[in-house]
Amino acid sequence: MNAITRHIDSWSWVVIAITLVLFLVALFLKGLSHHLLLEAGVFLISVKLILMAYKNGAATEALKKKLDEIHAMTL
Repeated sequence: MNAITRHIDSWSWVVIAITLVLFLVALFLKGLSHHLLLEAGVFLISVKLILMAYKNGAATEALKKKLDEIHAMTL
């Protein structure tokens, strides 16, 4: 869990929580209708954007580590 919290900030967790709460509220208010597909789409897009930001942060850190190794080799 430490690796996840290092790359995902607290505001992303807030967005996930709010989107999940709104999705659950829509599920109970609208029931299983075609509007639920729209709500599910919004939820999945939010999660996808946050996961993409996580992967971007992890890739950036890996690249930084490799650049530090190259820099250390040249000295």
